[in-house]
Amino acid sequence: MPIVTIQVTREGTAPDRQSVTAEEKAALIKGASELLLNVLNKPLEATFVVIEEVDTENWGWGGLPALEYRKQLAAKKK
Repeated sequence: MPIVTIQVTREGTAPDRQSVTAEEKAALIKGASELLLNVLNKPLEATFVVIEEVDTENWGWGGLPALEYRKQLAAKKK
């Protein structure tokens, strides 16, 4: 019984959204489940998918909070 956890930042995929949409989450669930079916032959009904949305203030990389890292990355590209 596979359990897949997908973590995404709590921000929309468009400027007017604050989270991932229900349709996008459904696509993630379907895609992860089908991947396990195709690669490991795990039946869809035996696969559980959990989507966790994390506030950007609780997400970081490169030693920085996510939004600060993005600002620095954008500044380097200019």
